[in-house]
Amino acid sequence: MPPPDLETAASDALLVDAEIDRSPPAPPGRSRAGLVMLAAAIVLVAANLRMAVTGLGPVLPEAAHATGLGPAGTSVLTTLPSLCFGLFAPFSPLLARRLGTERALLAVLWLLAFGAALRGLPTAAALFAGQILATSAIAVVNVLLPGLVKRDFPGQVAGMTGLYSMALCAGAAVAAAAAVPLMDVLGSWSWSLAASAVPAVLAAVLWATQLPRRSHGTRHVAWTVSGLWRDRLAWQVTFFMGLQSALAYIVFGWLAPMLRDRGMSPADAGWVLSISVVAQAVACLVAPWLATRGRDQRASNVFWIVVCLVGLLGCAAAPLWSIWLCAVILGLAQGALIALALMIIVLRAPDPHVAAHLSGMAQGVGYVLASVGPLAAGLLRGWTGDWQLVGLLCLVIGVLAALSGAGAGRAEHVRVISRPGN
Repeated sequence: MPPPDLETAASDALLVDAEIDRSPPAPPGRSRAGLVMLAAAIVLVAANLRMAVTGLGPVLPEAAHATGLGPAGTSVLTTLPSLCFGLFAPFSPLLARRLGTERALLAVLWLLAFGAALRGLPTAAALFAGQILATSAIAVVNVLLPGLVKRDFPGQVAGMTGLYSMALCAGAAVAAAAAVPLMDVLGSWSWSLAASAVPAVLAAVLWATQLPRRSHGTRHVAWTVSGLWRDRLAWQVTFFMGLQSALAYIVFGWLAPMLRDRGMSPADAGWVLSISVVAQAVACLVAPWLATRGRDQRASNVFWIVVCLVGLLGCAAAPLWSIWLCAVILGLAQGALIALALMIIVLRAPDPHVAAHLSGMAQGVGYVLASVGPLAAGLLRGWTGDWQLVGLLCLVIGVLAALSGAGAGRAEHVRVISRPGN
C-alpha cells in the first residue's frame, strides 16, 4: 500500500523530528516579531552547517604541505565530517533532553565556533582537533534544528524548509568561494579556515536571544519501535542515504584539489565548488515536489544518481572550458539527492515515531558509511598519483546508490511495530 498522502509527507520531508518520542510543546506566547527573530536565528544557524566542510577543500593542498600530511592523513581529514555526523548524531536527543533544545543548540554553536577557531593554529594536531570539534557540533545541530523548526513553525513548514535549505547551501557556497581569497588576504591557510568561526559566533549570539525564560513542563510518553534493523526496506533507505552522501563528501573534500591538479587556479577551483553548492539549493526546493508527482520515487532516485555521475565524471575528465557547466549539473543532482534521501525517510515510515527512528538509523549508519568515500578517494589518489581510480570508485558507488535508491523508492512502508512504552 502506498503512503496515503505523499504531498503532505513531502512538505515535511526535510523536517524529521529527532525528539518526536519525547517532544515538548512549543513555548507559548511568541509574537509575530518574536517569530521573525526566531526565523532569522534559524537561518543564520543553518548557514553555518557546512562552512567547516566546504571551506577546507580549496586550501587542502596548502594545509597538507604545511603540516606534513601525506595521502593517508589528508584522506582521514576529508573523512572526518561525514564520520562525525554519523557518530555524534545519536547523542543529540539525549543532549536536548538534559539541557532543552534551545540551550543544547547554543552550547554546540559555541563548540562549533571554538573548533573552527582552533584550526587557526597551523599544526596538524590543531587542524584535526578543530575539524572534529566543529563537525561533531554540526552533527548535533543537524538533528535538533529541523525538529525545532517543525515545532515552532507548524503552519509554515514548506517556507521554513526552503529558507533552511537555501541558507545551508549559501553558507557552504560562500565558504568554498572565499577560502582562497581569505588565504591570500590573511596570509595563511589556517587563518582562512579559522575565519568560519566568525559567523558561528554571530549565530551563537543571536541564538542566545531565543532561550526560553522558563521551562514548560509536559508529560513525556516514550514510544518503542521494534523490527526496524531487520527490515529490508529500512536498510535500502539507509544505504541510499549513505551512498549518495559518500559522493557528496568526495566532492566537498576532493573536487577542488582535483581541479587544481588538472591545471585550474586555486581561486577558480574554489569558485567551481561554490557554484556547484549554489546549484544544490535550487534542486533542494524542486526535486521533492517533482518526485511526488508519480506513483513512487524509484525513477527519480535512479535518474538523479545518473545525472550526478555525469556531472562528477565530467569534472574529472571533460575539457576545462566545460567544467562550470559540469559543476552546475553536479550540484543540481546532489541537491536533489540529499532532499530525496531525507524525504524518503518520511515517506517510508507509517507514523512520526517510526520516522524518527528510521531517521536515526539512516543518518547514523548512513553518514558513517559515507565517510568511506572521501577516505578511499584520497588513498587511491595518493597510491596512483592520478584520479582515474577515483573516477572508477565514484562509478561503483553510483551504481550501488542507484540500486539501493530503486529499492528505497518503492511506495511501501517499513514493516515494524510501533507502540507506546510503559
